[in-house]
Amino acid sequence: MTKMMQTISPIDNSIYVERPYTTFSETEKVSTQSKTAQLSWQQSSLEQRAEICSKAIDYFLQHKSEIAAEICTQMGRPLQYCPGEINGLEERGRHLIAIAKEALADLTPEANPGFTRFVRREPLGVVLIIAPWNYPYLTAVNSIIPAIMSGNAVILKHSSQTPLCAERFAKAFEYAGLPKDVFQFIHCSHEVTSQLIESRAIDFIAFTGSVNAGANIEKLAAGQFIGRGLELGGKDPAYVRADADIAYSVEQLVDGAFFNSGQSCCGIERIYVHHSLHDDFLDRYVNLVSQYKLGNPKDPSTTLGPLVKPSAAKFVKKQIDQAISQGATAHIDPALFPLAKDGTPYLAPQVLSKVTHEMAVMKDESFGPVVGIMSVNDDDEAIALMNDSEFGLTASIWTQNEEAALALGARIETGTVFMNRCDYLDPALVWTGVKNTGHGYSLSQYGYHQLTRLKSYHLKTTL
Repeated sequence: MTKMMQTISPIDNSIYVERPYTTFSETEKVSTQSKTAQLSWQQSSLEQRAEICSKAIDYFLQHKSEIAAEICTQMGRPLQYCPGEINGLEERGRHLIAIAKEALADLTPEANPGFTRFVRREPLGVVLIIAPWNYPYLTAVNSIIPAIMSGNAVILKHSSQTPLCAERFAKAFEYAGLPKDVFQFIHCSHEVTSQLIESRAIDFIAFTGSVNAGANIEKLAAGQFIGRGLELGGKDPAYVRADADIAYSVEQLVDGAFFNSGQSCCGIERIYVHHSLHDDFLDRYVNLVSQYKLGNPKDPSTTLGPLVKPSAAKFVKKQIDQAISQGATAHIDPALFPLAKDGTPYLAPQVLSKVTHEMAVMKDESFGPVVGIMSVNDDDEAIALMNDSEFGLTASIWTQNEEAALALGARIETGTVFMNRCDYLDPALVWTGVKNTGHGYSLSQYGYHQLTRLKSYHLKTTL
């Protein structure tokens, strides 16, 4: 009997999607078809690729409301926020298409009489993209568009929590007229995914997920000499300096920590506030979080949905309880959120003060609706604490002094430095991380660079 993949909606614990798992023999067929299709696709012009990718983006806009409802039911984000993901897909996709010509342009050195010399970027072949559920379209589009625009074929393995997203990408490219098998998707288990990586049928892996899964991919791909882009999470800090606009900082940092129920790898998980602002900042922050409404994400008034599954809520709740037992102060009364119950994915948000870096909630990734807030004496203490982490994805500085932000940013171990904003990916800037956040790049021209290989042409034209 064929094993079935089931997507359990966190809204009501019902089975929302059921699909047969792709077997390893089926993935072998898919990868063979991808290699054949890619050889033809790489001969297409950049203009042809841009036309097809643009039309695929049009498909998403035409079906935005349906797709938003699917996102809501698959992973539990409040429905009112789900169309924004398709808007983001369009922003990133259009930008990546627009910069392709420049990103893939030949590099020509100074003239040397009697010779034609240049360096050209060529596609790698077959790109395997393993995408997560928390931002199912935004994370996937970062690699899908530049991979296809570069002349690669793509195999998308999406999370079992959001399989309809993979199927939507397939429908979009079919609508756009992409040649058969240039884009394919698979619904397979971790075991079969591992077998596919070990099979040497893949030329590049783009993965977003946990540190442990990323480390396993490194082992599976060892000795194959293929590229890997790994985004493995974060524990992103914010520093509110003494000269910050406190009202603005509170508003933005509440959203940065609690949007998507805190299930964002670049969400704010720890905040360091200059001692002169700390008490006022904390009071305002708690007041704003207390106004959130935890509820069924299909309800238009809901601002905080469930976590993706009960085990995720249990994990975050354990961090909160441990911190309180170690001396932290919890400022949100769970009674304000009656839907929150043990054993369900519905969890009340929490704001903690009197936290220390001895507590897991300030060291380990939470990926949920909790944030710790610490008072600091000066810039040096803030930077030391921000760097005291195994992760380094983004960090934000809240100040009215750009010069100070630049100087502090140079000292922070992170992939992106923000000033007066957070939890945002600019498609014109490279998306990357340091330490256990992983390695590799996406977005901007550098995202194209890791999806291509360099070939030198050295032609002697005068004999």
